[in-house]
Amino acid sequence: MSQFENVSIVREANIYFGGQVTSRSIIFQEGSRKTLGIMTPGEYEFNTDEKELMEIMSGCLDVLLPNCEWRNIISGESFEMPAKSKFQLKVLETTDYCCSFIR
Repeated sequence: MSQFENVSIVREANIYFGGQVTSRSIIFQEGSRKTLGIMTPGEYEFNTDEKELMEIMSGCLDVLLPNCEWRNIISGESFEMPAKSKFQLKVLETTDYCCSFIR
């Protein structure tokens, strides 16, 4: 899906790591939520509250999920993070992403 219809957008940006990772939250009519963002090259660690699906629209990164080996992810690929966990990223080039929060 390249376009979302009938959504609300939170005006304030989510800014992490001194602006190296940013996103905007989108809320759908039924209450589900996604973020659309950009990550610049660097190494980052994130925590999750909910299960998440991260879709990479463009760019390239390596991800380390709980109890897994490092895995390379490129444009068009995705990965899931379990709820209440932490994961690491090595962003290799500027990366455009869509993160879906799964309940």
